[in-house]
Amino acid sequence: MAGKVRSLLPPLLLAAAGLAGLLLLCVPTRDVREPPALKYGIVLDAGSSHTSMFIYKWPADKKNDTGIVGQHSSCDVPGGGISSYADNPSGASQSLVGCLEQALRDVPKERHAGTPLYLGATAGMRLLNLTNPEASTSVLTAVTHTLTQYPFDFRGARILSGQEEGVFGWVTANYLLENFIKYGWVGRWFRPRKGTLGAMDLGGASTQITFETTSPAEDRASEVQLHLYGQHYRVYTHSFLCYGRDQVLQRLLASALQTHGFHPCWPRGFSTQVLLGDVYQSPCTMAQRPQTFNSSARVSLSGSSDPHLCRDLVSGLFSFSSCPFSRCSFNGVFQPPVAGNFVAFSAFFYTVDFLRTSMGLPVATLQQLEAAAVNVCNQTWAQLQARVPGQRARLADYCAGAMFVQQLLSRGYGFDERAFGGVIFQKKAADTAVGWALGYMLNLTNLIPADPPGLRKGTDFSSWVVLLLLFASALLAALVLLLRQVHSAKLPSTI
Repeated sequence: MAGKVRSLLPPLLLAAAGLAGLLLLCVPTRDVREPPALKYGIVLDAGSSHTSMFIYKWPADKKNDTGIVGQHSSCDVPGGGISSYADNPSGASQSLVGCLEQALRDVPKERHAGTPLYLGATAGMRLLNLTNPEASTSVLTAVTHTLTQYPFDFRGARILSGQEEGVFGWVTANYLLENFIKYGWVGRWFRPRKGTLGAMDLGGASTQITFETTSPAEDRASEVQLHLYGQHYRVYTHSFLCYGRDQVLQRLLASALQTHGFHPCWPRGFSTQVLLGDVYQSPCTMAQRPQTFNSSARVSLSGSSDPHLCRDLVSGLFSFSSCPFSRCSFNGVFQPPVAGNFVAFSAFFYTVDFLRTSMGLPVATLQQLEAAAVNVCNQTWAQLQARVPGQRARLADYCAGAMFVQQLLSRGYGFDERAFGGVIFQKKAADTAVGWALGYMLNLTNLIPADPPGLRKGTDFSSWVVLLLLFASALLAALVLLLRQVHSAKLPSTI
C-alpha cells in the first residue's frame, strides 16, 4: 500500500511543477531599469583666504534635466588663497597638488576620464585682477597647467563674478534644505510647495545677498532668471566687493590709523606693530591711502575697548546719501525689501557662533545682536583671553566683526526685528558645506548628458502574485488527488 502511494507521488509533483513552468512561460515580462552608475564632479573653490576642493556625485540619469547631486568628499588646500601667490604663480599651482592626489583616490579610477574638473576663483582674484591683471593671468595659467596634468576632464579655471557667487550660494542653500526637490517616502522625487530661502554669504573679500523676488528689478544687472528641476525662479542678487570680513578689518584698521591713532574696536591691553605696506596694498583701502607714506614703516597700535567709537568707525563703511532708485540698500545699490526667511553662512555663521557659543550671549533678535556686539567690544584683552582661551589669532577682531555684521544686517540690508527673526545662521546642511561650489556643480550638471539606464527582463509584481496563486492551486489539486488515491487504495482492505 505504502509503495503504491509513493509511486503516485513523483508523477503528481512532476505534473504540478510542469504546470507551474508552463504558467511561468505565459507570464508577461517587462524591461526593468537598472540603477544608473554614479557620475562625479570636482569643484575647486579658490577663495580670498584659502582654497577648498569639493567632490560631488550624482546618479547618471537626471531629474528634469538637473542632477541629484550630493557631496562625496572634500579637502582643504594648505596656505592662503591663490591670489596670495601673485609674486609666485607656480606656488599657487603647487599648493593644489595634495588635494588633487586625494581626488585620484576618492573618484573611482574608471570614472576619472569622465569626471569634470573646475576651478572657480572669487573675490580675492577679482581684486587682484583689478590691481594687477597680468599677475592674475599668470596665476590662472599656472593653476591651469597643473590641473591639466591630472586624468580628469578639466573644464577650465576662471574668476567668478560676484553675481555668480551670490546666485550659486543661493542655489546651494535651497537645494540642501530641499526647497527645490525632495525624495518622498513613496520612493519618488517631488517638488515641495514651500518657498525658497534667501542666502547671505560673508567671505574674506566680498559679501553677497540673494533672494527670490516676484517683481522685476529696477536695476536689471541685479536680476537673474533660473530654471531648476522644471521650475522657473526670478532672483535678486548683489555682491559688495571690499565688504568681506578680511577687507573690512583692513579698512577699519586704515581708518583707525588716520582718525584716532588707536583702534577702538580692539580690546584694551592688546597692541601690535602694523606694517603700513600691508594696510594700504589692497584696492579696498586705496581711498584711505596717504599721498606719501613709507610702505616698510611699522606703527605701533593699541586697542581701547570703545564700542561707541567702534560703531562710528563701522558706520563709516556705509553710505546712504544718495539712491538713484525707488529704494536702495547702501552705496546707491538697488535692493527690494527683504522678504521671506534667510540662511546666513560663512563668516556670518562664524561671527554669530562665537557670540552665542564662546561668549554665551543671546542673539535671537537684532537688539540682542547689538547688545552682544557691545558686550564683546567692552571686554579687555585679558578678559577675552580668559573667556575664550586658545583663539588668540582672531580674538582681537571679533568686536569689529560683530559690529559690522549687526550694522550690515540692520542698516545695510534693512532687516527689522520681524525680518531678522527669519534669519538662521548655519555652517552646513545635510552634512554639506553651504557655499557657492555645490550650486555651481548643480548648474553645470545641465551640461553633462545623462547615461541611458541599463535594462533587464523582469516580471510585474501582479503577474508574480497570479503565478504563485496558480502554483499553490496546482499543488493543492495534486494533494487532493493524492489523498483520494490513498483513500481508494484503502477501501478493498476494509471489505
